[in-house]
Amino acid sequence: MTAWHTDGATAPGARPDVSRSEPPVRTDPVWYAAYGSNMSLARLRTYLRGGKPAGGTLTLPGCRDNADPIRSTPLLLRGVLYFATESLTWTGGRAFYDPDCPGEMAVHAHLLTTAQFSDIVAQEMYRVPGADMDLSDAIAQGTMTLGPGRYETLVCAGTHAGYPVLTFTAPWRCRDVRGNPPAAAYLRYLAAGLRAAHGWSARATAGYLATRPGADRRWTPEAVHALLGDDEVVRRTYEETAPAHAPTGDSSSESR
Repeated sequence: MTAWHTDGATAPGARPDVSRSEPPVRTDPVWYAAYGSNMSLARLRTYLRGGKPAGGTLTLPGCRDNADPIRSTPLLLRGVLYFATESLTWTGGRAFYDPDCPGEMAVHAHLLTTAQFSDIVAQEMYRVPGADMDLSDAIAQGTMTLGPGRYETLVCAGTHAGYPVLTFTAPWRCRDVRGNPPAAAYLRYLAAGLRAAHGWSARATAGYLATRPGADRRWTPEAVHALLGDDEVVRRTYEETAPAHAPTGDSSSESR
């Protein structure tokens, strides 16, 4: 997909190895492939440490281990980002991932312990965190269904740097659900994460987000670009709360 890069920008994200002929040697930690508001570290920290994000309505309990990601890196997954249902946090459409829809989705992958990933999944499912998940079926088969609701389907997109790349989404397909445009506050978090991870300009980011299914029912690239405002304001949404090491995936930062 090249339609997002309206100003000649290119996405630097790598694509994970999707071969499953050999199981990954290491299964803890794992990459959490965030494609919604958790692309922004400021937002992810409300899942790790607990609290309520700016613009949100729900207060989260946090994870047992509230440390920042070991490292973070941009990745590109096969499939498409779309928006549907109604978020209790943002009062607009939620972000979902359809891995079987033609296209490419930009993510910010965070290297977390299995316990942290398990606690984030539990909070996304409105469950009480505190129990480690058995991720072996998702890693071996590429998907695992935990329940019928949104964010109750785990997807393994392959491996990156020897660790499995995992995320969660709904069990339905993009074409099977009515799209719902996301709220402005939600889009700002997505934009901040994309800008920080992939280095896109505000205009390229706006073009990507506005053309995702569901978002296109309300938003245009021009409207999202106006929402984001100055590139530096969007970037600071992430950078002011970023860890001391740069989230580039450099091996020198692979320690807490």
